[in-house]
Amino acid sequence: MTDILLDFSGRVARITINRPERHNALDIAMIDAFHDALDKVAANKEARVLQIRARGASFCAGADINWMRRMAEYDAASNIADARRLAGLFEKIAFLPLPTICAVNGPAYGGGIGIVAACDFALAAPNADFVLSEVKLGLIPAVISPHIIRAVGAHAAKRLFLSGRKFGAEEAERLGLLAQIVAAEELDAATDALTRQLLENAPEAMAAAKELVQFVASKPLGREVIDGTADRIATRRASAEGKEGLTAFLEKRMPAWRKE
Repeated sequence: MTDILLDFSGRVARITINRPERHNALDIAMIDAFHDALDKVAANKEARVLQIRARGASFCAGADINWMRRMAEYDAASNIADARRLAGLFEKIAFLPLPTICAVNGPAYGGGIGIVAACDFALAAPNADFVLSEVKLGLIPAVISPHIIRAVGAHAAKRLFLSGRKFGAEEAERLGLLAQIVAAEELDAATDALTRQLLENAPEAMAAAKELVQFVASKPLGREVIDGTADRIATRRASAEGKEGLTAFLEKRMPAWRKE
């Protein structure tokens, strides 16, 4: 059985976490397969949206206990390399130029929350719950923390990290981790509906919009941000896609990317 499944359907890429017998827990083999799938999505020139789904009752139970047991025996260099490989997975999701949609079908713990937080949109079934319980094990949610803090804010993240408590889908939505809660039987349909909405947008502009958020969020308000945002809109106005979008609007027709 392949732990990570990848398929392309027209302009939509789908990565499915496929280790239901282990509640889709992460180990190094799955992480490597996930990296490989994301690289293939990034290299596919036809793909416009990435969906991340999971099979079984859970979305992702975090780190596999057997992998954690082996990690405890690693030397310092191996431990750092292992941690950076995992950190790179969340980074790769966050910086993928395509819009990413996460369909959370059930519990997401630890690294599973990292996947959710790294995506642009997360839709969840009402039974989805979340736990950041690393402190109960003498650990910290280190490599997922940049994405969770960006999703829910520093103060909320601190409360979740320190308490290690379980929280439900409604709280996750209120905190900003989730974009929407939908009935379990409607999760796939809602994911596909959001995908269709995103496919109406200019693909290069969506990639530029993601980069814009990363740029502005990482810097204090000042000359670099003001000039950087002006440079970015000037570039988009002069781009072939920007010119096509404006022309189509004035001519009251669909832009070229809507015809594909």
